Amino acid sequence: MKLYVVGFSIFLMVFTMCPDGMGGGKTPMIDIQQTTQRLQDHLGTLTRTIGERSVLVPKNIERTRDYIENFYQSIGIPVHCEPYEYRNFTVSNVVAEISFCDNPTKRYVVGAHYDSVVGTVGADDNASAVAVQLETARQLNMLKDRQELDMAVKFVSFPLEEPPTYGTRHMGSRVYAMKAWKEKEQIDGMICLEMVGYTSPQQDYPFPLMFLGYPKKGDYIGIVGDFGSRSFTASLFKAFGKNPNLPAIKLTVPMGGYLLPSVRLSDHASFWDRGFKAVMITDTAFYRNPHYHMASDTMEKLDYGFMAQLVESLVLFFRSHEP
Repeated sequence: MKLYVVGFSIFLMVFTMCPDGMGGGKTPMIDIQQTTQRLQDHLGTLTRTIGERSVLVPKNIERTRDYIENFYQSIGIPVHCEPYEYRNFTVSNVVAEISFCDNPTKRYVVGAHYDSVVGTVGADDNASAVAVQLETARQLNMLKDRQELDMAVKFVSFPLEEPPTYGTRHMGSRVYAMKAWKEKEQIDGMICLEMVGYTSPQQDYPFPLMFLGYPKKGDYIGIVGDFGSRSFTASLFKAFGKNPNLPAIKLTVPMGGYLLPSVRLSDHASFWDRGFKAVMITDTAFYRNPHYHMASDTMEKLDYGFMAQLVESLVLFFRSHEP
């Protein structure tokens, strides 16, 4: 009983709700309507044209890799693939980079996994995140010609996040984080986009968060960081607060998230485990979306305006890096 009380006290100290960051009305930095349509187009290709992107359909993993690579090439962003072997086929991390000046002092990674669970087309999980990743890159690439910022951003798309490879050395994010750690790559913050397209009038929470006054409606975006990433989490949350159309809630977890295992279920944990600052940006997955890991996770159930507002919030964060 004593251990239970102590553990619960730790949660009460760490898991506190922050204001949703609603600011005054502002003109969006991006064209929300156009971005909404582009996000829908990406989802159509990823979930309908390509379809299931699981390890049982390696051809579709390759098609998705090619789609992402071709997108960056089409808008003039340098991109390359970093292949590695999984069983009897090759998979690749897709890496694109935008640098706003010659010697940036800040370097970030925006990551999203592009595979899906066996038997699903994975609209929210995780085509929604790939689409937001691509459209954020597009917006930053256009901004590069108009504004000098003291930063560089890598956009890394990972394969093999889903079972049966989840938690193994074959995850694309583990491969990338290991390489970054060995090469002492400068990463001032890793943003993991994980299921970012679903809204709902009903929002659930893991124990004990349901007792801490969090919103009952699932219309916000979550920003989850560990204790070592709390300054990065706070800077993202502050920037997101400038977007009056997308409420944001932040959550800081101790001990690399091991006390609340559900917050480790994506690619950011690969970076936490290597000592990098990282956050997961999410619609809270199965705490909101009843179609999680089901064949019913299809594109018509997503909120594309919500996703477009997330692109806006991400651009606001990166825009804050004026020299």
